[in-house]
Amino acid sequence: MRTLAVGERALLVELDSGEETEAFHAELLRRRAAGALPAVTEIVPAARTVLLDGVEEPGRLAAVVAGWEVEPLHARVDPAVEIPVRYDGPDLPDVAALWGVTPEEVARIHSAAEFRVAFCGFAPGFGYLTGLPAAYEVPRRATPRTAVPAGSVAMAGPYTGVYPRASPGGWRLIGTTDAVLWDPARDPAALLSPGTRVRFVPRGVGGR
Repeated sequence: MRTLAVGERALLVELDSGEETEAFHAELLRRRAAGALPAVTEIVPAARTVLLDGVEEPGRLAAVVAGWEVEPLHARVDPAVEIPVRYDGPDLPDVAALWGVTPEEVARIHSAAEFRVAFCGFAPGFGYLTGLPAAYEVPRRATPRTAVPAGSVAMAGPYTGVYPRASPGGWRLIGTTDAVLWDPARDPAALLSPGTRVRFVPRGVGGR
């Protein structure tokens, strides 16, 4: 763990891996909920960092977090958001070929995994979900699509994500969902937030 003061009221914490970052972010949320975290206005996780904003004394907080024993994520139990998905994406056959399995097996493997939102970005409501073993990582498409439909379930590198609205994208599309990822009239507007557990519930493969 490395810490760096950002301006006068923020602290950037750098971790060695995505797993450590997710665990550290979860620990921050747990301590804040328990009233055991010094005043922080905002907690913003990314792939390998967590930014703590609105900190009165960044140096003092850096010393505090350096002494924490952070629990591994598998020791935590909290409710999971279930997202129904039909595995009918145009890139499903390509992913099956990369994995050396059938499209049906891709659906089985993907839906059997337990995901967690590592961080959010790209578009409002878009979460970068981790949970598949490294052996199932897939490269982005060589040529991005100019338009990806809202509700597309996609993969790239170690991440799975759901497009909350139509937009360009280079991820591999493996399925679709009717779940609404972003609704300004809802509180909270985002269905997914950093730290949320997610399960994909299969509703068929292709036309079945």
